[in-house]
Amino acid sequence: MKAKEFVARWKAEKENLLSTYSKDSEDTHASVVIKSMNLSLEQKEKMKEVIDTILTDTFYGLLLGLDGEAQIGGVQETFNIHDSEGNLISECGELEAEAWEQFHGE
Repeated sequence: MKAKEFVARWKAEKENLLSTYSKDSEDTHASVVIKSMNLSLEQKEKMKEVIDTILTDTFYGLLLGLDGEAQIGGVQETFNIHDSEGNLISECGELEAEAWEQFHGE
């Protein structure tokens, strides 16, 4: 696996969470809380936009932190991430570039 697939998996996870939180279901505590707010259709769309922004910022920040391009808990360092076969997923800077493309380059 390389940086593109690694980031794509995180992007898919973000989209899955957004979908889950946006449904009127009882799959997650967040969904239950949002449903209990009895939002209008317009308010639900605004809430979805807020959640989408928060998830994008969170996942993008996490990937930059792993790549050494941002701080995690006030400390900035580079991590080496390997797949289950021991292959290096990315060189320094590759996650940042791919994360930008997939999360903001749409």
